[in-house]
Formats: sequence, structure tokens, C-alpha cells
Amino acid sequence: MIRQKCWLAWLLPLFVPGIHASDLHAQNQTDSLQHLDEVLVTARALQKEIIPVQKLSGEQLQRLGSHNVADALRYFSGVQLKDYGGIGGLKTVNVRSLGTNHVGVFYDGIELGNAQNGTVDLGRFSLDNMESVTLYNGQKSAIFQSAKDFGAAGTIYLQTRTPKFKDNKKYNVKATFKTGSFGVVNPAVLWEQQINDKLSSSFSAEYMYTTGKYKFRYATEGGYDTTAVRQNGDVNALRIEHGLYGTVKNGYWRTKLYTYFSDRGYPGAIVRNKFTHEDRQNDANFFAQGMFRKHVSDKYRFMASAKYAYDYLHYLADPHKDESLMYINNRYRQQEVYVSTANCFDLTSFWSFNLSVDWQFNLLNANLKDFVYPRRNTGLFAAATAFDFDQFKLQASVLGTFVSDKLKEEKGETASDKMEWTPSVVISYRPFKKIGLNFRAFYKRIFRMPTLNDLYYTFVGNAYLDPEYTNQYNVGATYEKEFADLWIKRIELQADVYYNEVKNKIVATPTSNFFRWTMINLGEVEIRGIDFALQTDWKFGREVFLSGRLNYTYQKAQDFTDPTDEFYGGQIPYIPWHSGSAALNLNWRSWEANYSFVYTGERYSSQANLPVNYQPSWYTSDFSVAKRQQIRSHELKLTLEVNNLLNQQYEVVSCYPMPGINFKFIVQYTF
Repeated sequence: MIRQKCWLAWLLPLFVPGIHASDLHAQNQTDSLQHLDEVLVTARALQKEIIPVQKLSGEQLQRLGSHNVADALRYFSGVQLKDYGGIGGLKTVNVRSLGTNHVGVFYDGIELGNAQNGTVDLGRFSLDNMESVTLYNGQKSAIFQSAKDFGAAGTIYLQTRTPKFKDNKKYNVKATFKTGSFGVVNPAVLWEQQINDKLSSSFSAEYMYTTGKYKFRYATEGGYDTTAVRQNGDVNALRIEHGLYGTVKNGYWRTKLYTYFSDRGYPGAIVRNKFTHEDRQNDANFFAQGMFRKHVSDKYRFMASAKYAYDYLHYLADPHKDESLMYINNRYRQQEVYVSTANCFDLTSFWSFNLSVDWQFNLLNANLKDFVYPRRNTGLFAAATAFDFDQFKLQASVLGTFVSDKLKEEKGETASDKMEWTPSVVISYRPFKKIGLNFRAFYKRIFRMPTLNDLYYTFVGNAYLDPEYTNQYNVGATYEKEFADLWIKRIELQADVYYNEVKNKIVATPTSNFFRWTMINLGEVEIRGIDFALQTDWKFGREVFLSGRLNYTYQKAQDFTDPTDEFYGGQIPYIPWHSGSAALNLNWRSWEANYSFVYTGERYSSQANLPVNYQPSWYTSDFSVAKRQQIRSHELKLTLEVNNLLNQQYEVVSCYPMPGINFKFIVQYTF
């Protein structure tokens, strides 16, 4: 519930989903003498997007037994998660088989970048201070956004907590301690402080240590005959964040400082009875970013964003510790500068137009021999328009991408400058005003430059590598209904059928040395799929609440590069035909019980769909129970989690065994 005076009507759209300033203003502009003492607005986060969207927020995230953002994304349809070996392993996400590099990850509204290899390790983003995780296919259903927001085939938005203060409180504090299997020690603290009526701050810090050791069974032709312990999966990690949140007349601003340090071992692949590895990696990640957003007038909105990021990576493979290793002692340093402006004009009550301009500079330094030290300038220009009628909505945009690379060392070949224009069109139709049925469709073409590693990695990069081009087609429907006098209170259905076409697809697969990748260029890939999602809320009596979530995906992702190839038309690596998830959450008084299930069907580890590359299906079940206890005005919450309840032995990526049954105990104190 939100209460504001009439003169703050233009501020409501900044905080309340579904409320538009033009709607509030239009009702009163015919009679300036009318006076409204108070506006009362109640809003729920119902999914009425015209782009396929999936969201987990608030308590939903905490109940899933997820360790990090990557684990939470398993419960979205159309998502394939690659996990290279438990807690210490790299975790990347692939949406609708388009590849990790086609997924844009936004943290508090600004994209996380990695110009070196295009991969964002989602394992380093905790859920401890996360408010919501949202996945859009295509792009966000709003034209008032940066040009970057238009520049990915799929987007993940990570929104951290914004301070909220109740009952005249000036601060909120949450302290959490987690421990359990793998020697986990994981304390965290969140402090939110109200400085004055227009300014607040938050401080979040988290430390995580784990040995990363767990038992697994190793398969041979005769069956599972070897039990071993996963080694070199230890992690020491520290995350520190600080945010400032301010409001101005008809607008707001936010800043964020983020720092992350980690020292970890690479568990490595289990190949030819080799169970131990000695590869090590140290990371230091820092970024500072800010955003300003304001309703300048009835017809004009303005937004500006800026960011500076520094990333350091040190990889060490020491043959003194492992004779099978080639000596590697590589250090990489990336820097990024990013600025963006967006200008939205509400031309009429139903027609809006937006212009966005972004500029980004990336540089990569390394201690590699004959390294060429690439620098990249990227300019983006987006023009978008939206028509919002009562039952029909239309959005269209065009994105211009301009890329120019320079090399500090002249001995290397420089990729040619690129200039591409990529359009998108989105429509939505609601045939009945009083029935929550919506039909939607979208087309989007997107362009992706090869990463700096793809082009300039010493002895591996190819400056003449072609970019990837993707065409996306989607048709779907949503249905939502609320019930007043039944046990079931709400039901929401989403179903989408899609077809994706990728030209010059670049696929990265790890070799036996985890840090080195083999780049495979597939000339043409076609992806056909179906996503289905169901969410329900139930209430039994006055004190029993039950919610359920079900997701299912069917995908047929085929390589049509060479008609003469023996494996022409085969399923591309690691894309299952069938996958899905389910979650049940039960609340009774101060007790909570949660069960979740994840299933990934059979697939192949290579484009050669041969029995030797066959990967069996796997599934996991997680269960948790929690008790809340009020201590005066404070709250203590105790949680016991049991993950992989049935002790399934499985591999997300071939030769990288995952943990069996494991436990976690969580103590959380809020005051």
C-alpha cells in the first residue's frame, strides 16, 4: 500500500508497477480547481508483460534452497544452466539455446560486462540481499530504458533490496549465518539506514568459505564402481556493497559500490581416472555505478546512468603440484567505462517515443607473450515507440550498434569496424476486458560481436571471425484469474511457442584444461521450442497458505551448417529435449515448508549425436523447513535445508560430477 498527497502523483509511477503518470494527470487536467486530499493505491506484482517474463522475488527466492543467482534460475523455463562442479565451479546460463553471450545480465539496472570472454559468472552473486530475479525473453516490456537494454536476445535483471522503513523506524538490520555440508561458513549482514526523508543508505557484506569436498561415484563401462572425493573445489570469497538512495521532485537517484574478492580452486574434469587438480584462480571485481531518473514535465522523462568497472583475474596452473599441467601463470586486467542517457516523450495519452544513446569503452591487458592489448569503443543508439490502447499494445524499436577496435601493439590484426541496425516488434492483444486472457507475439533481430578473446587471444584468436546474427520469433498467451470464495485464490498460466535462427553461431566448450576453451563455429542453428509456466495460490482456513509453481520446456535445437555432414540436423551440445521444475511452498502460522524439483532430460555433450556422447537425464529434489519466532519487535528465523534429497549422482556438464545429498542450517535475525 502506498499513500501520497496529490501533488506527488507524478512520483507514484517511479515506485508502483502499473501506475502511469499520464493516467493520473489526465484525470485532473480538465478541472484545475478540483482538490484531492489523498490518493490511495494498492498494487500487486502481477505479470502482465507483453514480453514473456518470469520472476522470483522476496520470500520466493529465500524458499528455494538456492545458494546463488545461478541456482535460482534453474526454476525458470527455457533456461539451461552450466555448472562446472559444485560450489567452486563456474556457473553460466543459456536462454532458449542462444548461448551465454546472448544473455544480458543487469545489476540494479546497469549491465554487467565482460568484454574478454562475454561470460558473467552468476555464482558470485548472492541472494542474501536480492529483492528479485527476473528473466525476459527478447527485452524488457518498456521503451523507457537504455540502449543496452535492447541489445541482448534474453535479459536477466538482478534487483537488490531498496531500503523501506516501517513504523517510523530509522534503520533495518538483518544478520544471517549459514553452515552445513562441504565445511560451509557463510555469515552475512545487511544494514539499511534512513538518513533523512529524502536519503537512505544500505550496506551489505558477506563472507563465504567452503572446502568444496564431496563424495561422488565415478562411472565406467561396467557401471558405478569407484567412489571418490571431489578435490580442489575450495572457495574463499568476500562481497561488500554500499548503496545510496535519494529522491528529488518527481524523480529519484541511486548509486552502488560493489567489491568482490575470491580465491578458489578449479575442481576440474574427471577424465581417465584423474580425480585431483591443482589449478587456482584469484579474482578481484569492483564497480561503481549510478542512475538518475526524473519526470521533467508532463510529456518528458529523462534517465542517465554511468558506470566504471575494474576486473582482475589471476590463473595459475603449477606443474610442481601436478605433473600433468602445463605451466600457466596468467594475469588479466579489464577496465570498462559506460555512460547512457534515455529520453522518453509522451506524445499523446496512448503514444510514447524514446531515444537512448550509450557509449562504452573496454580495455584488456594481460601478461601473455605477444599479447596485442585490445581496446574497444562501442556506441549504441536506440529509437523506440509504444502505442498503448485499451486492449491492444504495440512496441517497436531499432538498435544501432557501432564497434571499433584498436590494438596497442601494431603487430596484431585488427577486426574491421562494425555497424549494424537490428529491429524488434512486440504486440499484445486482450480480447475481453473482464477476462485476464492476453495474446502476445514478438520478432527480434540481434547482433553480437565476437569477444576480445575470440578475436585476439594469443595463438588462438581470429581477427576475421564473423559476428553472430540471431532472429527470434515468439507467439504466446497468458491467462490470469483471481477467486474470492474458493480455496484456490489465484491461477496464472503462460505458454509460448518460439523459433530462433542463429547464423555464424560461436560455441565455446571447455577442454581438459578448464581455463582453455575450444571455439567451434556453427554456421546455422535452428531452435524450436515450447515454454509453459503455471503458478497458483491457495488458502485453507485462516492460517494455511499454499503456493505452487510449475515450469516445462521442450526444445529442438539443430545444427544445419553443412548438409553433407554426417551429423547434419543433430541436437546441439548440452541442450535437452525436455526440462522442467516445480516448487511448493506451505505456510502455517510461524512455520514454513518448501519442496522444489528440477529435471533435465537426456542430451548430448557434442554435436556428434553418438552413444559415446550421450548424457542421461537427471533430477534433484530439495526440501526445507523454517520457523519464525518473534522476540519483542525483532524476528528470529531458523531454517534447515536438505538439498538433493534423494542423493542423485548426476553431471550438468560431462565429467564434472555434482554433489549428492547435502545439508544447510541457517540462522537469520532481523531487527
